[in-house]
Amino acid sequence: MEKMATDARIYVAGHRGLAGSALMRALARCGYSNVVARTHAELDLTDRSHVQEFFAREKPQYVFLAAAKVGGILANSTYPAEFLRENLAIQTNVVDAAHRNCVYRLLFLASSCVYPKDAAQPLREESLLTGPLEETNRAYAIAKIAGIEMCRAYNRQYGTSFMAVTPTNLYGPGDNDDPASAHVIPALVRKICDAKLKHQHAVSIWGTGDQRREFLHSDDLADACLFLMNLPQDELEPPLRDTQVLPMFNVGCGRDLSVRELAETIAGLVGFGGQLQFDATKPEGARRKLLDATRLREMGWQPRVSLREGLGRLVEQTLSRAVLA
Repeated sequence: MEKMATDARIYVAGHRGLAGSALMRALARCGYSNVVARTHAELDLTDRSHVQEFFAREKPQYVFLAAAKVGGILANSTYPAEFLRENLAIQTNVVDAAHRNCVYRLLFLASSCVYPKDAAQPLREESLLTGPLEETNRAYAIAKIAGIEMCRAYNRQYGTSFMAVTPTNLYGPGDNDDPASAHVIPALVRKICDAKLKHQHAVSIWGTGDQRREFLHSDDLADACLFLMNLPQDELEPPLRDTQVLPMFNVGCGRDLSVRELAETIAGLVGFGGQLQFDATKPEGARRKLLDATRLREMGWQPRVSLREGLGRLVEQTLSRAVLA
């Protein structure tokens, strides 16, 4: 299969989310002119009949499955049934409709939480299903594991070209910064910016601050997804067809830092001089999550946005939004 033609019919599921909006920017930047997207109000991806009708009518040739119910530790701990039910429904409906309507290639966005909590670091694709999951986001992780297995099962049984990417922790423009449901970077940026603007003397942060995380800008993830979608079929064939090899690729920058170091960096960029108070009574998730992205890097992909550069952009946007409000 050749590269995606610029007029190829491309469907981005979840185009308003953090990853989906980055994919839309990347596609526009690369000149793709036949991209289709639907809001949740226009197409409920948990409704099988509506999804089947959409695919039959629109006939996408390529699908980026970035739609999902997502959230941080608090949201995952509070609503595990919703995270499991809705994500299973979305990916089951979209993957099956893609098969039934002869989609050339589908890319499913998984999550680094699919790996066992005690797996060796950095996390390799082969570590999937080798141990117990982190309890705080177990339901979400199981749903994402099912999506990866769906890609493998459909490739094996139907000869499809479906794959998954497992990104590390993402951040970037358009991310959710609601303290009740946000991931760590937008939550910290929002908290520290608010503290700066309100002249507060301290910010409370969940956990000890010792847990380590790797972060990737959403624009880098989008570039990696387009890179994979455009790989020649012979380069993708082994992982897509070999039942012993997962059709999955880790996407990360290869470096991590502690949440304490992250918070201190954000405070410096914001110009907040107050205290950062870490609450060890609150859950903090896995102690470390660093991905081994060797498989993708050996194919020729590299990230481009440094963490400091990406955080600087996010801080600037957050402060500007707060001033305008």
